[in-house]
Amino acid sequence: MTTNTADQAHTVHAAEKAPTPRTPQTPRIDLARTAPKVFRAIIGLDAAAREGLDPALVELIQIRASHLNHCAYCLHMHTNDARKAGESEDRLHMVAVWREAGHFFTARERAALALTDAITLVADGGVPDEAYAGAAAAFDERELAQVISLILTINTWNRVALATGKVAGTDERR
Repeated sequence: MTTNTADQAHTVHAAEKAPTPRTPQTPRIDLARTAPKVFRAIIGLDAAAREGLDPALVELIQIRASHLNHCAYCLHMHTNDARKAGESEDRLHMVAVWREAGHFFTARERAALALTDAITLVADGGVPDEAYAGAAAAFDERELAQVISLILTINTWNRVALATGKVAGTDERR
């Protein structure tokens, strides 16, 4: 039996993209302690990005970006925050497959999730006009700016958590 070269290439490409499960074996830098001005600036950006947005939408965006970035620390934190804010388990379970389970989400939420996917995965082809237009139709200009800012912020937090080896279940905000 011969193996299709295209199948081999796809398998190699998929393997390259798959995250390697990792728990840091050595302590990593504490960004809040070693770069407090930077850390406070990210906190300020986060607070500014949330202004005027529905808290449920904020959590859905943060959960989706954390899924895409494989950030267990942020995913754990934001699913817990969503539950505390009254989000249903059904909807939380469906965020990862929101396109297939669109009926769980409002048109605005679907537009925000599509834009979250596009911005989070920007290296895979930019932000398609369709994703941007869908969000622009669902949100007024100010809201759209806030949604984009929130997506940028959670992507920053995901990278901070991953780079510094944060462990899911150890929410340091408390």
